[in-house]
Amino acid sequence: MKTEEKLLIRALRGETLDVPPVWLMRQAGRYLPEYRALREKAGGFLNLCYNPEFAVEATMQPIRRFGFDASILFSDILVVPHALGRDVWFETGEGPRLNPMEAGEAAPAFDPEPFHAHLAPVYAAVTGLRESLPPETALIGFAGAPWTLATYMAAGRGKDEQAAARQWMFTDPDSFAALIDRLTEAVAQYLIRQIDAGAEAVQIFDSWASALAPNAFDRYCVQPTKRIVETVRAAHPDTPILGFPRGVGSSYGTFLKETGVNGVSLDQNVAPEWAAEALQPHGTVQGNLEPMHMVTGGDALLRDVDRILEALSGGPFVFNLGHGITPQADAAHVEALLRRIRG
Repeated sequence: MKTEEKLLIRALRGETLDVPPVWLMRQAGRYLPEYRALREKAGGFLNLCYNPEFAVEATMQPIRRFGFDASILFSDILVVPHALGRDVWFETGEGPRLNPMEAGEAAPAFDPEPFHAHLAPVYAAVTGLRESLPPETALIGFAGAPWTLATYMAAGRGKDEQAAARQWMFTDPDSFAALIDRLTEAVAQYLIRQIDAGAEAVQIFDSWASALAPNAFDRYCVQPTKRIVETVRAAHPDTPILGFPRGVGSSYGTFLKETGVNGVSLDQNVAPEWAAEALQPHGTVQGNLEPMHMVTGGDALLRDVDRILEALSGGPFVFNLGHGITPQADAAHVEALLRRIRG
């Protein structure tokens, strides 16, 4: 099947479909017993990310089980700072860790040759997935946005509304801007290489965008994303791009209009009725079911699915969660979700 015929790609290019395509953020993960077995075999999270065979298998598991309309490459946003020479590791049960940067510290150099060599296993996984996925299933590549990557690099972890990065941008704005600019360049080149390897769409995750005040939101979220979109489009003009500036409320509209993305993914706190009026005339909307429904299920799940479908099915729309599926989720509730959407 040609890329442009796949449901996800059609929706991201602005088509309104009778039944929306559906996939879930973090659909490959600890809620699946087959994933837990694979992670134990791999011996660590980064081993999964950097072993193409393991990464392909992790990505394929939810496709085999549920038949989602799209897969998303199994990896992590922090492979970019890792490829820039920063130490990255994962503490069991606690998440990622980095050696934090100090305010004023020089941005790591971006040398394309070692950067792409470090990420070669990721690109190999993308190619392997294009060969393994069913013909109707779209393949999404992704990267973390510069602001969110910078917050992890400043704090060494995700915490405290990313206070370390916010302090840095005020105490030494020149060096912080240099870090954002360096990450913008690196992320754009990383996404281009994923598309070169076979990704049919890409998503930019700005998970900590909500920590930015309005002026800073434009400087450190909107403008870097706009530059990434322009750079990727120069190399791959037809590849759809999604943005996810999580938790920014009414600023989703500014982000969608000013960055040039094809669509935005919405967190669960956005009213779908507002999104239909304010966002869908300008691009595709993705989202935004409360992830807790995948834990609890029941009538509340079905009611909220119906509400989202009723509000957003009149325009370009991709069904998803408002954030990633959690380890406590029940696969039976995912199956119920899919039955409700697909009828």
